[in-house]
Amino acid sequence: MKNLHTDLGTYLVDLKEGKHIFENVFQTLARMMFDHPDSIKPIVVNGRNTYDFLKFRAGKKHIIGMFHVINQFVAFIKDGAEGGESKEMAFVLVGEPGNGKTYFVDYLSAMYRDFVTVPVNKKHTFRLRLPEGLEGYGNIKAIESQTYEDPFILAANLWGDNDICKEKLQEFGFSENELEAYFENYRPLGADTEYILNEIKAFYDDDIEKVISSIEVVPVPISATLGTITGKYPAKDKLTSSGVDLVGEESIQRLLHITDTNNPYRFDLRRGALARVGGGGVHFADEIFKNKTDLMKIYLGVVQNRMIEIDAFKWPIDTFIIATSNNVDVQNYRSNGEEKPILDRCKFCYVAHNTDYKLQEQLTNYAIGGGAKTTFTGESMHTDPNLVYTISTFVTLTRLPRVDDKLTPIEMMKLAAGEVAGEKSIKALAEIVEELEHESDTTKRFGQKGLGQRDLARMLNTQRGYSESNEGKCLFALDVFKAGEEIILDYVLDNTERAKYFEDMKLAKSLYRKRIRTEMFNAFMDEPAAIKKDVMMYVNMIVGMGRSDLGPDKIITYRDPQTGKTQPIKIDERFVNAVENELEMKTQEQKESFRGQIRKIYAQRLQTDKNYDFMDNVDLVKSVTDTRLNSDIASAGGLVGALANRTNEDNERLYNRIVSTMIKKLGYCDTCAEKSIEFFCTQDHQT
Repeated sequence: MKNLHTDLGTYLVDLKEGKHIFENVFQTLARMMFDHPDSIKPIVVNGRNTYDFLKFRAGKKHIIGMFHVINQFVAFIKDGAEGGESKEMAFVLVGEPGNGKTYFVDYLSAMYRDFVTVPVNKKHTFRLRLPEGLEGYGNIKAIESQTYEDPFILAANLWGDNDICKEKLQEFGFSENELEAYFENYRPLGADTEYILNEIKAFYDDDIEKVISSIEVVPVPISATLGTITGKYPAKDKLTSSGVDLVGEESIQRLLHITDTNNPYRFDLRRGALARVGGGGVHFADEIFKNKTDLMKIYLGVVQNRMIEIDAFKWPIDTFIIATSNNVDVQNYRSNGEEKPILDRCKFCYVAHNTDYKLQEQLTNYAIGGGAKTTFTGESMHTDPNLVYTISTFVTLTRLPRVDDKLTPIEMMKLAAGEVAGEKSIKALAEIVEELEHESDTTKRFGQKGLGQRDLARMLNTQRGYSESNEGKCLFALDVFKAGEEIILDYVLDNTERAKYFEDMKLAKSLYRKRIRTEMFNAFMDEPAAIKKDVMMYVNMIVGMGRSDLGPDKIITYRDPQTGKTQPIKIDERFVNAVENELEMKTQEQKESFRGQIRKIYAQRLQTDKNYDFMDNVDLVKSVTDTRLNSDIASAGGLVGALANRTNEDNERLYNRIVSTMIKKLGYCDTCAEKSIEFFCTQDHQT
């Protein structure tokens, strides 16, 4: 096995050769984020240009959305890495419960631990072996840096004066420019390390060669459970919290060995959370503003000076401090004027709920989990293929504000997901977001209020407990609303919010009904993508009608962007007009205007996505669905009647064929197929 211990000289030579890297924690974090191939991608979120950092999208359960938070975080880290004010500040995520603050920090911590396990990125510290004959330490034979100081920090303080240290370090091959860059991150040794080093120097009569022989370089242990490199301090109540948990305390065990009571090594800093991340680590202060006053004063010193202080002894540390808090605690803390200094040392990042229902579908899959679902009796439980869409649109709608004169909630939801919302422009959404950002009450800003991820998890858990879910062995999508009603009544205390969420539920039900109509048509046509093909047929006809080379036979050829093949198509004006009549377009001017919009969208979207299929245009999908139902069966009501009244053989065969298609091709089970048909045949929630 390779010897993990080495001497200081070897370490410095390896550092010069690039086998190690000496930098501060901000520089390490910056390298980590920009180390990803093609790490930055420009995107548009809510009508605004921003960036996506792909480092945060790696792994099986990566971060979803949070574009604003990630951009703010990266800017903060980059500023600190370049010597800005961020080096003396804490990054605080503020928002409502269940919007991903803690998950973001946990993901960041895991990502950072993985990054520093790479050999060139690995953190090192040193251990001082006490010479035989050095009195005053009893049975203590070696002392490790309690704050995991880098060996280069020891070397930069070894000869006392900085200029002398630089001169001596040049003997290891460092150039003046390299040393100048390294000394940008210079800091004094911790109190106990300096005290003991001076004693060793005195013992060897300042023979630095012998002093160096007493120094061992060792790797810093990386552990989530030990709190080294990445550590967490959760706020506790006033009786159980203590400054000891952060900075440590005097160790009775060490006092049994140490004879000099002025020796700062009598303090056990590893008893606290800060020392364990002092050597280029990440400290997570969970719900920081719930801490009592004396702990906040400790945090003030640590954030401002990056220093642990006990009884006037000081230990400089290199730590990135990230914290979380909810809106109420921040506002309460701000109302106390005496606590302004710590607020001045915080960079607040207000975290909104996810407002993109497509991204929410991924978050919903996180909540559902990847394991097999079973009933109370241990039988396999099926998941309705519409469940993820239904619950995702529901919770997303609760997070969107009401602006009666600009956008409807559904238009806002579609625009936030990058979809088409009729004639409404993405600029309208951008204006709303911009306007709400100027609200002094942060809870009124875009996406700040609404049902969070924990509420969603409660809904799913509640639904799993229903007798109908267990008896039918299926999580049926429509039951989401029953579970949602229970969660709103039990967990939402504000009557205004509660009323809004119930209105949002009605809108979500209307979207669910439209989806079921589409599913029924696909099942009726015995084709999973039947409606998609008909929607694209309408679009291609519209595009063809605008061509100058359209002949009297109304047949055109077009190149399918998805397959690359050239295909003929005959324009059926009756079908086109029927679709537009379903959209309540009565005049030719209205129809021409709508066709122009479709052509424009078609041309724009194909430049970036050749597979774009217009299925995000819910109104168009619904009108095509209704048109096809009206043409293939006497009316939409005809299919409803056929499925609802199975007293004759034809209706029974139709019902069985549709159920069979739903199960074999569309991902349904017996329970959710039958219940979906039953819902399709009712007029409840019809819009």
